[in-house]
Amino acid sequence: MPVPTKCPCRRSARAGEVPVRKVYDRGMGNASACAVTAFILAGGKSARMGMDKAFVEFDGRTLLARALDLARSVTCDVYIVGGQEKFAPFAPVVEDVFRHRGPLGGIHAALRASLTELNVMLAVDAPFVSSSFLQYLIGHARSTPEAAVVVPRGNQGWQPLCAIYRREFADAAENALRAGRNRIDRLFDTVRTRVIEEEEWEGAGFSFALYRNLNTPGELQAGKRRA
Repeated sequence: MPVPTKCPCRRSARAGEVPVRKVYDRGMGNASACAVTAFILAGGKSARMGMDKAFVEFDGRTLLARALDLARSVTCDVYIVGGQEKFAPFAPVVEDVFRHRGPLGGIHAALRASLTELNVMLAVDAPFVSSSFLQYLIGHARSTPEAAVVVPRGNQGWQPLCAIYRREFADAAENALRAGRNRIDRLFDTVRTRVIEEEEWEGAGFSFALYRNLNTPGELQAGKRRA
């Protein structure tokens, strides 16, 4: 097992923050990489799949392993949002503050724990997202520091689980969660949002196929054929 590289910009975590990195982390070893934190949202119930999607095998690896490798290709700080008992062997874990509230609850918990301004949110069941696309989103986030969110949108709607969030978005998320509202996209009108429309990311060479996620056994089999 390779010796882990300690992230040079990581501080010891204060109460309520993301814990210090552990032995399973594979840091990239530079401060620029550590200016971003990535969170894998893996706390869903996976009811339509019939088993935990994080541990579904896809093209020789679990979806969780693929998502972790993808996130680690763009930053040295990678965490899983989900249950501590289930995911602690694989990476540091952040647990929801507002339980059973869907992805918005996970995003809120991640941002409250984060030590960086820029934060990648990535669904565990999206195996077609590429490292180059995440770098593309991060680049837009860095060039629009006034935006609380950088999020793609296409003909099939918003893609809030493949997006970049600044920590300030946690305030809007918490207000919504306390009011019983769980929709992420409803919040984009309440904060400064940099929307990357379909023609823009297609013009940069990316396809909507990147966003395909795997919710059912049928989608899993179709995804394997495409892969």
